[in-house]
Amino acid sequence: MEQFAQWLQATPLSIAIQSSSWMVPLLQSIHIVLIGVVFVSVLLLVLRVLGVARTEQLPSVVWAQFAPWLRRGVTLLALTGLVLIISEPVREFTAVSFWLKMLLLALGLSAIAVLGKALRRDAPASRGLAVLTLLLWIAVIFFGRAIAYDVEVWGALSFKA
Repeated sequence: MEQFAQWLQATPLSIAIQSSSWMVPLLQSIHIVLIGVVFVSVLLLVLRVLGVARTEQLPSVVWAQFAPWLRRGVTLLALTGLVLIISEPVREFTAVSFWLKMLLLALGLSAIAVLGKALRRDAPASRGLAVLTLLLWIAVIFFGRAIAYDVEVWGALSFKA
């Protein structure tokens, strides 16, 4: 994987992104705002399942309000994340936190898909699944931030140590 990362980092596209003084900070800012949009959407869906918020609305109505934000947010997160990976592939691919984030992201997306299926049908959704979904997204945020501090976070467990 490190050879692929080194090759990718030497491509003209990666070099162009790295050479721009504004591209990476702009993409990081957009990425952070989008994770906020996705997280708040997940949070409100979870709070509806837990009976804490939006209880006056049917679950399907709450899902219909927030699913577009989730879909668009996740799509744009993937696009900005891909460009950020291309800009620094060695840093990303050699970070334990990056791989944990990707694993938890896949689990978080799967959890929200299962939760959404129940909400769309106005079926009772598992409170445990709702809490797990929220915890997965919190972990995605944590590990995304931890990428920049991978060696400090993981010490001897880090791929870079």
